[in-house]
Amino acid sequence: MKPPKPLKSLRARPRGFTLIEVLVALGIVAIALVAGLQATAALTNNAQRQSDQLLAQICAENELVKVRLSKQMPGIGDSNVPCTQAERNLRVVLTVAPTPNPSFRRVDAQVFDNESPLLRISTVVGRF
Repeated sequence: MKPPKPLKSLRARPRGFTLIEVLVALGIVAIALVAGLQATAALTNNAQRQSDQLLAQICAENELVKVRLSKQMPGIGDSNVPCTQAERNLRVVLTVAPTPNPSFRRVDAQVFDNESPLLRISTVVGRF
């Protein structure tokens, strides 16, 4: 038969987490939350950029279609055309340049939001 254990050994050690363990866990949670926040911000920025590109493409294509549908060759030079899409005021800069063949002209449509360029599309227009 074993002798009974002394009273001191019957006492259990206090259970719980130390301050260091709690701080490490909080640090890990904080890092995970910051990473999630950055991923969400990147997705939001990408969605906004995609929306801007779509609106800019609509504006540029509209101006290039106007040039193609006109019954005369566009004059060489630059022109600014305002374009409002989805309550956004964009600006389309049309640049018409000559080509080596006089029957064709190069037309560039560049769309700006304030002063930042969003999109550039080019085409060639021929004599009708």
